[in-house]
Amino acid sequence: MRKLLILTFLLTTLIANAKKPIKDLWPDGTEISAWFKDTTSVKINNLGKQYRITDYGVLNDGKVYTKELQSLIDKIAADGGGVMVVPQGTYKTGALFIKQGVHLHIYAGGTIQGSENPSDFPIVTTRIEGETCKYYSALINADNLDGFTISGRGTIDGNGFTYWKHFWERRTWNPKCTNKDEQRPRLVYISNSKNVQIENVHLQNSPFWTTHIYNSENVKLLRLYIYSPAKPVKAPSTDAIDLDVVKNILVKDCYMSVNDDAVAIKGGKGPYADAFRTQYSNVDMSKFPEMQGDGENRNIIIEDCEYGFCHGCLTLGSESVYDHNIILRRIKVNEANNLLWLKMRPDTPQRYEYITVEDITGNGKNFILVAPWTQFYDLKGRETTPMSYSDHITMRNITFDCNVFFNVKPQEDQYHLSNFTFQNLSVSAKNNDFHPEYVENFVVKNVNAVKKQ
Repeated sequence: MRKLLILTFLLTTLIANAKKPIKDLWPDGTEISAWFKDTTSVKINNLGKQYRITDYGVLNDGKVYTKELQSLIDKIAADGGGVMVVPQGTYKTGALFIKQGVHLHIYAGGTIQGSENPSDFPIVTTRIEGETCKYYSALINADNLDGFTISGRGTIDGNGFTYWKHFWERRTWNPKCTNKDEQRPRLVYISNSKNVQIENVHLQNSPFWTTHIYNSENVKLLRLYIYSPAKPVKAPSTDAIDLDVVKNILVKDCYMSVNDDAVAIKGGKGPYADAFRTQYSNVDMSKFPEMQGDGENRNIIIEDCEYGFCHGCLTLGSESVYDHNIILRRIKVNEANNLLWLKMRPDTPQRYEYITVEDITGNGKNFILVAPWTQFYDLKGRETTPMSYSDHITMRNITFDCNVFFNVKPQEDQYHLSNFTFQNLSVSAKNNDFHPEYVENFVVKNVNAVKKQ
């Protein structure tokens, strides 16, 4: 009888445990909140009055309607909020600045198209390449908002060809021409905001970065189509998504194919860029105004996405200081240069930790690339090179075809790599060399990296 009771108890316990949902955990072992599971679509009927732009003097005739559209945004905000609705047709504009309470909905067949005239984008103090500086405003600008949404099945088109052409023309006589030498607007810039959702729209042909999220939290990018060409004309530095000092970000069910990084984690650069972590509390940061606003990135999930051509599926850097809890999972990749790219700046103290890349299929050039990155190198008078660290990096459950499996350059005087895990990898590579000795405490389980002809 006693044995029967014990068996019954064990069976009941097993059944009860089987019914319990498996906890979804961050790489550091903490539990991922339910917020990341909610992908409910925007319901514009719950967002207030709808204002169709064609009722306010905006026409589908190729003219630039920045003034009319901005006036409508201001009116919606003054009326207590609502939705600016873009119907079928193509409506050209310069920079638009969204106000609190205003939402944007673009119907299928509707397009907001950027002006090809740079004077339609005012120069403002903004955030570019890890610095606070003067630069062109974006096409869609949303600053200091709570609850902003972009929805619909339509398109935001940066109309970037003229800007790309000018960039490459300038490169012909100045091969070192940079994005700051040939300035051009981004497509969407969200800053100092929270509870933002952008869903379903096409974001394409940006003159520069496509979607830049800065100093913001609780942002969802869902079911987006993000595109810029890599050929026959290259769209320079048209990153799909740049995450810059952010917390709680979900990127889900998106298609990304751009002539630069698909998802780039930014956050700052420079020899004292980690002053926000108090190591350099005695440094007079007023001497380095370009570093104001540097910070950490925490709790980012990119999942269930498909990648066309890009330079990096997940890139940390080139300007990034502290990144913690980042997951790239359930991804299909076609023709990416790098699956995981850790850019290590020798002039910036960096820490990339608790990064997981898992459940991936596809092909590219490098399975993993870790190397110094010296663009705009400047120690700003600091006599010693700051050390950087990458640790608790996990890559698992991946089938990948590539040129180079383990493209890792050891540089112990600049950065230290530790606590990597490679597990359940099936990789076919022209160069299948593997050097786990480059990493302190490298766990390797069921890794099959074969040399392809």
